[in-house]
Amino acid sequence: MPVSASARRSGALGLCCAANGLLFLDVSTVNVALPSFQRGLGAGPEDLSWILAGYILTFGLFLVPGGRLGDVLGRRAVFLAGAALFALFSIAAGLATTPQWLIAGRLLQGAAGGLLAPQLVGLIQQMFDGRERARAFGVYGAVTAAATALGPVLGGVLIDLGGPDDGWRWAFFVNVPVVAVMLAAAPALLPRRGPERTRRSLDVVGSLLLGTAVFAVLFPLVEAGDGAPRWSAGAGVVVLGLFVAWERRYRARGREPLLGREVLTSPGYRPGVVIGSAYLAGSTGIFLVLTVYAQQGLGYTALAAGLASVPYALGSVAGALAGGRLVGRDTRAVATGSAAMIVGLAGTALVVWRAGGPLTGVWTALPLLVAGLGSGLVITANQALTLAHVPPAHGGTAAGLQQTAQRIGSAVGVVTTSAVFFGRLDAPGPGPGHGHGYGYGTAAATGLLAAAAFVVVALGVALLGPARRLAEQ
Repeated sequence: MPVSASARRSGALGLCCAANGLLFLDVSTVNVALPSFQRGLGAGPEDLSWILAGYILTFGLFLVPGGRLGDVLGRRAVFLAGAALFALFSIAAGLATTPQWLIAGRLLQGAAGGLLAPQLVGLIQQMFDGRERARAFGVYGAVTAAATALGPVLGGVLIDLGGPDDGWRWAFFVNVPVVAVMLAAAPALLPRRGPERTRRSLDVVGSLLLGTAVFAVLFPLVEAGDGAPRWSAGAGVVVLGLFVAWERRYRARGREPLLGREVLTSPGYRPGVVIGSAYLAGSTGIFLVLTVYAQQGLGYTALAAGLASVPYALGSVAGALAGGRLVGRDTRAVATGSAAMIVGLAGTALVVWRAGGPLTGVWTALPLLVAGLGSGLVITANQALTLAHVPPAHGGTAAGLQQTAQRIGSAVGVVTTSAVFFGRLDAPGPGPGHGHGYGYGTAAATGLLAAAAFVVVALGVALLGPARRLAEQ
């Protein structure tokens, strides 16, 4: 019996959601495995930084070129290549016997993820339109939120089953059967090519310049030590200027640049990129703080630490699904979600600062639920608004640039939040005496407030949307 177009699109959406969930799981499951990396591989603080943020680094490097590849060569083909490479490099990471080997595997995983990720948003942009697209992004955002928040639970289960020294390997091996199913289903569900496919060139020079600029900006954030090359970010800004000059010259020669006006001048695109980057800078560091606090400060097992984040996951899923229905023409839904997230994070910070006993994970359930509701609402509403007016022909490139900015935000958030958390933990002075670790409650509360500060930026930008629209009426 032939499959209807509607059923095929629903199946394709499910496939895109599964792939995106896998990419986000590989960030959040690793957070809960940090103590296992230390015990099983002898990883030091700098190694842990690279294991966490190195994935984000190479992910960000390949997003825009990956989006352009999909726009030019066909999104299904690049989807298949990216997914296959992701599975291969997951195996390599899971077989690591040294921190350096694991870091290399994570870097390669990130590169494959960078190829895959923009195809997912580009396909949704291609297959859906109007309110249907907003609902599709609602489902997509719900899966993103659930994967991010439930990653620590999955990581905790795998570590408990596999043991504290080697259980972390299954956090990578579990990707392989999931990708195998995706590769088997993709040819039947994903469109071979869209009517938007054009004869545009890949703009290799532009891709190399932008990739170099992104690397130079992210590298000192990933290194994040006393020897970090601070000049690298300045060099990145210079290379970014060269990229802009090249793109103008490329257009003047009658070619289509990597980032055309069709993307950058789309209504709502640039504010949406800023909001998404600020939001992710705040949300990415939350789980690092909470999982380290729970395991090392409160003496929780990896599984118990993961379970403590379940309220955030449930709230995120509910908020994302609601966001797909509530999103309108402006950023009111994004502002509401940001405000809820700030309130939830502040409440969680208060609890971890004042509680500090074995029931702390119970007391944080309500504020984490509120923060999760806000998080899910921001993810979905902002995604739909950012790409609402981008032509489908440029969907992959637009998604690549958007996610590149978000990965930079994530790296900034991880480095800043962890620096605040560990800096406060090491600071001399009396603390309220939380659990098994001196000052862990105070350090965790401070780190959560640092994360909330980034969300405040997202809220400020979001509030400009309704204000600007009212001014135009």
